[in-house]
Amino acid sequence: MKKTILYDEHVKRGGSIVEFGGYLMPIQYQGIPFEHDAVRNNLGVFDCSHMGEILIEGRDALLFADYIVTSNIGELNDMRMLYGFILYPDGGIVDDLMVYKYNSEKILLVVNAANTIKDYKYIISKFHNMKFNCTVTNVSATMSQLALQGPKAADYLQNLVDINLDDMIMYDFLEMKINNIIFLVSRSGYTGEDGFEIYGSNNDILELFIKLADDGVTLCGLGARDTLRFEAGLPLYGHEISESINPLESGLSFALAFEKDFFGKDVLLEIKKNKLKRKEVGLELIGRGIPRNGYLIYKNNKEIGYVTTGYMIPNTKNSYAVALIDNAYYEKNGIVEVLIHNKHVQARIRSKRFITNKYKK
Repeated sequence: MKKTILYDEHVKRGGSIVEFGGYLMPIQYQGIPFEHDAVRNNLGVFDCSHMGEILIEGRDALLFADYIVTSNIGELNDMRMLYGFILYPDGGIVDDLMVYKYNSEKILLVVNAANTIKDYKYIISKFHNMKFNCTVTNVSATMSQLALQGPKAADYLQNLVDINLDDMIMYDFLEMKINNIIFLVSRSGYTGEDGFEIYGSNNDILELFIKLADDGVTLCGLGARDTLRFEAGLPLYGHEISESINPLESGLSFALAFEKDFFGKDVLLEIKKNKLKRKEVGLELIGRGIPRNGYLIYKNNKEIGYVTTGYMIPNTKNSYAVALIDNAYYEKNGIVEVLIHNKHVQARIRSKRFITNKYKK
């Protein structure tokens, strides 16, 4: 298993270590409910150094990135970021990612940890099949990342930086000094709260993490990261999106720029033309139980789908799920049943977002 630069600090500060995406990472420190609540009401910090970073540079960097990524990078202003996909030829998802556009000749792709090598090889294969004047480099080993998230994140960070954070809105990114060390900082995150993702050299991120921890910022693990992103309606690769679930089925068409050309566009247009057979929906349990990934969904005793993610939201008694169901059985506020421990538990179809996101606009 790989370790991030922060591994020894995680162990030292009481993190419960598990394997995730090929890395040994903390699942929790003081408990998922405590960490979830800290991010919703105060602030917390996550080690995201396991994420992958792929740098595209050169005269045709923008042209190449715009071809392999589904969202419209060409219309994106410099020093802005956006969400998108890389697709397989059948429309399945290689990965979802964030695109950081420095300018037309420098673009950074931030990808999921477990997919980094796969993504890099896939991108290189597309690069070699086309004539683009740019380089593609996996720089993951040289960078680490922290996510500082929560309604008090900006107040805390403002005391450490050399710029006015009020000038940054969601999806802006800048290079700035934090405690007199230069980092790349974006106003973004994976929790539904305002916050920042901070990139730097491995040793600089280690030093910053120790500073945050010593200042009493709540240390958060992967458990709270998952409950927070789920509550905010954000997808997880391998659950809501995958090589067998396309972006149309997962309801993420906002990241598909059909006005431009991108790899996989034609097959998605064909899928749209023939109408979707499956659809992802939110579920709110009416009966008791916690729906888990893979639990089956029924309607009138007919199996119609399965749960992709389900939780009882920390510090509540509310159980929710996201499920992929046959489109023919979709009905707003309709009632379906989740098979939980051999019992059919009623659930109501609803939005996949279980809170109102609080991004800085």
